[in-house]
Amino acid sequence: MRALRWLVLLAALAGCAIGAPPPIAQEARLRGDTIALLGEIHDNADAHRMRLAMLGRALAAGWRPAIAMEQFDLPRQADIDRARREAPRDAQHVIDLAAPSRSGWDWALYRPVIALALDHDLPLLAANLSSADTGKIVRGGYTDVFDADRLAALGLDRLVAPDWQAAQEREIDAGHCGLLPAAMWPAMARAQFARDAVMADLLRTHADRGIVLIAGNGHVRRDIGVPRRLGVADLRRVLAIGFLEADESPVSADAYDAVVRVPPAPRRDPCAALKARQLPG
Repeated sequence: MRALRWLVLLAALAGCAIGAPPPIAQEARLRGDTIALLGEIHDNADAHRMRLAMLGRALAAGWRPAIAMEQFDLPRQADIDRARREAPRDAQHVIDLAAPSRSGWDWALYRPVIALALDHDLPLLAANLSSADTGKIVRGGYTDVFDADRLAALGLDRLVAPDWQAAQEREIDAGHCGLLPAAMWPAMARAQFARDAVMADLLRTHADRGIVLIAGNGHVRRDIGVPRRLGVADLRRVLAIGFLEADESPVSADAYDAVVRVPPAPRRDPCAALKARQLPG
């Protein structure tokens, strides 16, 4: 049965390579105690396939990192562990037990990377702040979720540099199509800082064997994302790779160590939908 699963997985990885660019030079760093942050456009299947192929090549070469995923909320770690005890090779069982019923993720895109982790018996870690806690931080601030010791451990008790704050607020504004009132930007940025901080803390805790963070491109950016929450020693081990659509505008030159360009995914204009919801009537 396991041999059959491997054939299916190898076929999927081979399919990723069709029409894809060859491995990038930075993939040679996917080994040892590297802290690899592999980004995504959440709804772009090509980006998911290329990232899966990249990770598959690293595992085939012998790397055995932990896999941390934005798509699972931190309180769901016990559910992930339970699913693995009950059905060690069943990625769907992990999703069924550990994914909130209304999570908003397209789990068909994430099932292959979960299966890859299970087939190699890698640690699989929930990495994200829950939606409930994120909402509390937006409405009331960090102290609605974290006590003083936790705030200090996460580095959220310190002022954010002005350039960092401004850049994150610009991303919040752009991500909401310019429709979010400017008065909301600081609170929304605060939630993003909290999410990046808990992800960075998880990476530090589990990084001795090497670790991969599966997360959106905004989280893996060196200039404003998770890496900026890591200490200097950890930063030397970071490899941040963005998976960007071919027609996306360039981001800051120091945002990623490498960029993989993928074809744009067919989708409706998200800004049109947001604008329609704001119309009176």
